[in-house]
Amino acid sequence: MADPSSYRPRPGEIPDSPGVYKFRDEHRRVIYVGKAKSLRQRLANYFQDLAGLHPRTRTMVTTAASVEWTVVSTEVEALQLEYSWIKEYDPRFNVKYRDDKSYPSLAVTMNEEFPRVQVMRGHKKKGVRYFGPYAHAWAIRDTVDLLLRVFPVRTCSAGVFKNAARTGRPCLLGYIGKCSAPCVGRVSEEEHRELADEFCDFMAGRTGTYIRRLETRMTDAAEEMEYERAARLRDDIEALKKAMEKNAVVLADATDADLMAVAEDELEAAVQIFHVRGGRVRGQRGWVTDKVEEVTTAALVEHALQQLYGEESGDSVPKEVLVPALPDPLEPVQQWLTDRRGANVSLRIPQRGDKRALMETVQRNAEHSLILHKTKRASDLTTRSRALEEIAEALGLDSAPLRIECYDISHLQGDDVVASMVVFEDGLQRKGEYRRFQIKGFEGQDDVRSMHEVITRRFRRYLADKEKTGEWADGDELKDEDGRPRRFAYPPQLVVVDGGQPQVAAAKRAMDELGIDDIAVCGLAKRLEEVWLPDEDDPVVLPRTSEGLYLLQRVRDEAHRFAITYQRAKRAKRFRASPLDDVPGLGETRKQALIKHFGSVKKLRSATIDQICEVPGIGRKTAETIAVALAGAAPAAPAVNTATGEIMEETEDGTPGTTTGAPGEPVTAGAPDERRGQET
Repeated sequence: MADPSSYRPRPGEIPDSPGVYKFRDEHRRVIYVGKAKSLRQRLANYFQDLAGLHPRTRTMVTTAASVEWTVVSTEVEALQLEYSWIKEYDPRFNVKYRDDKSYPSLAVTMNEEFPRVQVMRGHKKKGVRYFGPYAHAWAIRDTVDLLLRVFPVRTCSAGVFKNAARTGRPCLLGYIGKCSAPCVGRVSEEEHRELADEFCDFMAGRTGTYIRRLETRMTDAAEEMEYERAARLRDDIEALKKAMEKNAVVLADATDADLMAVAEDELEAAVQIFHVRGGRVRGQRGWVTDKVEEVTTAALVEHALQQLYGEESGDSVPKEVLVPALPDPLEPVQQWLTDRRGANVSLRIPQRGDKRALMETVQRNAEHSLILHKTKRASDLTTRSRALEEIAEALGLDSAPLRIECYDISHLQGDDVVASMVVFEDGLQRKGEYRRFQIKGFEGQDDVRSMHEVITRRFRRYLADKEKTGEWADGDELKDEDGRPRRFAYPPQLVVVDGGQPQVAAAKRAMDELGIDDIAVCGLAKRLEEVWLPDEDDPVVLPRTSEGLYLLQRVRDEAHRFAITYQRAKRAKRFRASPLDDVPGLGETRKQALIKHFGSVKKLRSATIDQICEVPGIGRKTAETIAVALAGAAPAAPAVNTATGEIMEETEDGTPGTTTGAPGEPVTAGAPDERRGQET
């Protein structure tokens, strides 16, 4: 922890003028950026008695190791430079915007020969008209689908457009009347651009004039007894009105404004923005902010304005921005917004009328957003805690099982028998502590004996580590020399086995033989999802909606997944084995040379020693070794696809070829070996 007095600038060094300052830590990383009307007065506030500073400010100045500043001419320049530096350095003690996803907008690419309507995210491009942003992309697509009936503008990608032009056939939208098909020349470039302009005018809020024009045309068509055209116009009017219903009228038709509200507590704040264009709510967005610095509502508003308009220009910045509190000072921020728009921008607090009523709606949304964020943040922990408590209550444990280990056995008709151990701590996976076992004590299929062996090996290692470190070993003693945790150093509070009474009894017997009596054991049977306890004739039945049962199922399913992944990998490795693998001193290069020369292991097996010596790099002694090894290795029985019953052909290197069983799943290709978990 640094002493702020150790890097405090000398009196008179700091200029009494506007500027932007940076605090850096001992590694020269920028940890805070701020601006000031007077650098001297602002920085002096940081170097007062630590007891008088806000706790977050105190943490910042004691983390910092130096401070530097840049003088600018005006407060507007200071605002712009502060925004640029925050974007560049991402300082840890500045306001952070979390959950700030890239909101989708409806974009019309007026910079193209044939403008296209599409959903766009990210930075805005020159020559493209944007409407929104919207909370969901599907809301944009629903609106566009309705409007394409009236304004059949191109929506296809460049590739689809070029392909249609090449073949002379439009896409489906062109056939059903939702695209004017400029790709095949149904309309000219000028006519299509006029459609795009009308689409933009409608989206910009000039809806009343266009609908009245359509109603006049519908009446004229009816009077001229062109009833089919009148019916089409009627349907077009209904489609436009339906699209308009999606955006309720909230203010006067000519109103373009953004309304911002803030809901906050001591640690976090939620910011909500409603975008009103043409008197209608055209979009909505919001952030959740960590208050990692001492910040007022006015300062939060200023940060949000920077976030919202820092990359915008022109009409993207509205004429009016309504906020719950005005930045202090107001003039630089208002001038900055005016410069970005290129025209006057009014920044104010609504006092009465429709704008005040809408502001209350935005405020309620901000409060709901903060509550929802806190609920989501706590729900994970709350749900996991409830699940562990339910398990403890159902199994009669003294306390919640904070560490749970689950074991599962996997094999294929008694071959490649393996086991898995997965670990959950506080209800969360700890993949770094997963383990894998090969069953070594016997051959064949016996899940009960396999479970007994695995539990014995796991807890024998635990007892050995416990004996080395002592009963009250601390965290460092439970680690290897390289700092990694020992394989079996930590005991669980609950052992879960995949199976019913027999598997549970085997696990309990293994632990009794080792003298372990302080670890609970249970089993989860797949058929009825019953929880079995040792020496109990009847299972414990948890409610289907129980969080505890759901956690046990997750643990069991993860153990099953991990075991079957390992078993498939071993099986695939065995299928890929070649008789040449057992020849001592024969590397991969010479194996490939042999296969290339003879074509297959089958032909190599029938070759003489002299013929084998003809292969480059193969001497007589090696040839004799190869001949002996292949003569002693009987040809393997053909591999059978268990899904289809097909016999798999031998490949050139002597391994069974792969055929496909269930659609999309190669029978002989096991899942890739997981690097997490160690083989024991």
